[in-house]
Formats: sequence, C-alpha cells, structure tokens
Amino acid sequence: MKKSRRSFLKVAGVSALGIGIAPALKAVEAATTGTPGAAVRTKAPEALTAKRWGMVIDTNKITDKIAGKIVVACRKSNNVPDFNHKPDEEKYPNTRPVNHRQELKWIWEEHFNNAFPDKEDDFLADKFKDLPFLVTCNQCKNPPCVRVCPTKATFKREDGIVMMDFHRCIGCRFCMAACPYGARSFNYRDPRPFIADIDPAFPTRSKGVVEKCNLCAPRLAKGLQPACVEVSEGAITVGDLEDPNSEVRKLLGEKYSIRRKQELGTEPSVYYIM
Repeated sequence: MKKSRRSFLKVAGVSALGIGIAPALKAVEAATTGTPGAAVRTKAPEALTAKRWGMVIDTNKITDKIAGKIVVACRKSNNVPDFNHKPDEEKYPNTRPVNHRQELKWIWEEHFNNAFPDKEDDFLADKFKDLPFLVTCNQCKNPPCVRVCPTKATFKREDGIVMMDFHRCIGCRFCMAACPYGARSFNYRDPRPFIADIDPAFPTRSKGVVEKCNLCAPRLAKGLQPACVEVSEGAITVGDLEDPNSEVRKLLGEKYSIRRKQELGTEPSVYYIM
C-alpha cells in the first residue's frame, strides 16, 4: 500500500510539473522558432515581410564607385570590423597589431571567374572581366550550413533568411566548411576595437564566433530596406521570391539572370542580372 501511494505521488508530482512548464516551453519555442504555441511572436506593423526573401543584383548598374558604397554601408550598418582601422589606444590599450590579411566579410567584391568558376569562358565579354561582382550569403533555400551546426546557432527563418545566434555559436566552424560560397567569417580576435563607429542599433560580436550577412533582418523588422539596397542606386533589389507581383520577380521575368554554383542544389536566393 505504501509503495502504491508513493508511486501515485511521484506520478502526480511529475504530471503537475509537466502542466506547469508546458506553457513556458511552448512560449520559448514560439519565440525562437515562430511555431504555434502558448505565445505567438508578433511583428511590428511597419515590418517588411516575405514568404521567401531574395536579392537581385543588376550587374549592368554596378560600378566601382557603387560597389564601394555598398560595402562601406554594409560594414557600418552591421558593425563589421575593419582591421586596417587603428584602435583607440585609451579604450583598448593592450590591443596588438593585426595581420591585415584577416578580413570579416558580409558583402564584398570578387572577379567573375572567382564568383562563377563553373561559368568560366575563354570568350567571356570584356566587360565582365573587370566588373566588380558583389558576393554575399546566398540565403539558400537548402542551406548546408544549417544542417551541420551542432548547436543550432545557424538556423533558417520561415521567411528564408539564414540567421546566426551569436550566443549559441561555439566556434566549431563546421558552417564555414559546409558553405560553398565562402560567405562566413570567424572572429579570431575581439573585433570591437576595429570598429570606428559602433552602431548601437545592431549587436557587436565577440572573439570565437562566426558571422555573416543576415540580409539586414533588424532593418527589415523596422520597415527599412537593407543598407546595401539603400545606397545601391537601383543596382540591388530585395523582395519576395514567392510573390509573382514583387519587384524581384518582375526583374527576373524580364531579364536573364544567373546564380552562383547552382548545380550544388543549395537553391541560392541571390540572382545576378547579366
């Protein structure tokens, strides 16, 4: 009898505990993944939304000057460090010199042959040989980086944006090995001393974590276009790939475009109008 009573109390206690924590677990799940539960993640009324975000880069509108403006705007908006920047000696007195070959890249310039090695051609038009091709994270529909991350620090949102949770990142760099586009960078040292003007609207990172372009997700949540789009003078367009009436779909329907390493099956969401 005593044994049965003790067993009953154990079961009742566990059940009560389960009832108590279930709403909390659902709330956490909803907040982190956007799945239905006791709490639902809400978006600001002004937020820009899409079923699947995509980017179209019109190479005919890209010049060296515009490409430079885009890279600078991206770095400034997302607190990307510049290791050519001399740290404030008073604020960072023990900061050692940097090997300037180290670079953290969110969006950067590449030659055509490096950006599209599978499309190399002996008779490539001369304009493409010297044209700065802007490359970045492709926000893949089938992102290999997400599959290999052991802590889920890299995850894909319902709207297709591949994000980074810097607090979960353990610096294993599996995602860097899995990404076929070289779109991820590792912080071998504290990047903060090498940010000239820190933007408080976006978090800085720490030593030992990976980072990459997130399509300016915090700006989209505020109803703003990505920083690169704002300064591109019409060369970059961002929108919903699944909306046939979106600007990106209209551009893709009117002009010929290519994607990087499309044969790998990652389904990149960045298109280049040629």
